[in-house]
Amino acid sequence: MTDFDIIPSIWIINGKCVRLKRGDFATEEVISNNPLEIAQAFEDHGIKWLHLVDLDGARRGEPKNYHILEAIAGYTNLIVDFTGGISTDGDLLKCFEYGAKTITAASVAASYPERFAQWLVTYGREKIILAADTNPEHMKIKTRGWLKKTEIDLFDHIENFYDRGLKYLKVSDVTRDGVMEGPNFELYKRILEKFPKVHLAASGGVRNIDDFKKLKDMGVTAAVFGRAYYEGLITLKDLDKFMSENT
Repeated sequence: MTDFDIIPSIWIINGKCVRLKRGDFATEEVISNNPLEIAQAFEDHGIKWLHLVDLDGARRGEPKNYHILEAIAGYTNLIVDFTGGISTDGDLLKCFEYGAKTITAASVAASYPERFAQWLVTYGREKIILAADTNPEHMKIKTRGWLKKTEIDLFDHIENFYDRGLKYLKVSDVTRDGVMEGPNFELYKRILEKFPKVHLAASGGVRNIDDFKKLKDMGVTAAVFGRAYYEGLITLKDLDKFMSENT
C-alpha cells in the first residue's frame, strides 16, 4: 500500500453486489447484478485496491463466491483483497489461485489464533490482513459476518498478533457501518497510539472526501468505503479529485 489508499468495498451475496446497514443481513439491498462492472468503473478512476467481501462465505465459514473474485482479478488490474469465511490453508490458497493479492481474515483469527499467526509466517505479512471488528460499547470482537459476538477484547486481540509481526490491520466500528455517521476517529486514534507500527485501514461510516482527509492526517494508512459511494455522497469525480491531490 502507499502512504494512504482509498479502498472501495464490494459486498457479495449470491454473486450480486449488495449493501447492508450495520452488517444486518435483513437490510440487504441489491445494488447491481454485475460486480465486475462496478470494479471496472473504480479502476477507470485511478483506484488501485478493491476490498471484495464474500458475505455468503462469512456466514457459512468458507468462501462461496470465487467466481466473482476470478472475474474481477481477470478483467481488471485492481489489487484485490478478498475476505469472507477463509478458515483453512486450502481456502487461503484457493483465494490466491483465483487472483486475490491479499486476504483479510477475522473469524479464523478469533477462533484459531495460532493458525492465523502461522499464516503471517507461512504466506508473509504483506499478504495477510487482520480484520478486527467491534462494537465500541463493549470493545469485543465480532465474527462470522458480525453475526457472532466473542468475549475477546479488541486491544488484546490486536496485541496478540502485533507482537507476532502483524503489519496490516483493518478495524470496523460495526455500529457505523453503512449508516454514514462518520468514522470512529477516537477509536482509530487509540489504536495508532497503542500500535504505532501497524498499517491501519479504517472501515465504516465514511461520508465524504473530508473523512478521507481527516483519517489520512491522523496517520491511518487506508480507508475502506462503500455505501457513501453507492448513495452518491462520494462520486467518481470526487475520487478523481482526491486521487490527483494525494498522489
